[in-house]
Amino acid sequence: MSNQITITLPDEVYKRAEHFARLANRELASILADTIQFGIPSISAVAAAFEPISALSNEQVMTLTELQMEYDQDVRLSELLDRQQAGTMTEIERSELQALMQIYQELLLRKATALSEAVKRGLMEPLNS
Repeated sequence: MSNQITITLPDEVYKRAEHFARLANRELASILADTIQFGIPSISAVAAAFEPISALSNEQVMTLTELQMEYDQDVRLSELLDRQQAGTMTEIERSELQALMQIYQELLLRKATALSEAVKRGLMEPLNS
């Protein structure tokens, strides 16, 4: 199933996409759909079940501003990143790294959204002031 939407793109983005589509001998809509599909990270079933930050209490939002990866996962992620950089990863480790990176990115997104919501609600000052 597909859904049709209308979007407004800045002129420069439209021109780049149109030029790329001509070079690739493809329809502009196809190029844009693929770019969106591959540009938006997938969300795990666990993260998809999270309640929206805006629906949480102030206390819950503030708790999420301190969100961190579990210690064991963080240590393992660092180990795997070191192995990746050294070029000594196995395929199993590559899959494990991908899974841990998914967890890390979802936690980071949740934490960033909580920080934004906390500032919006006046629970904390912006981090850049």
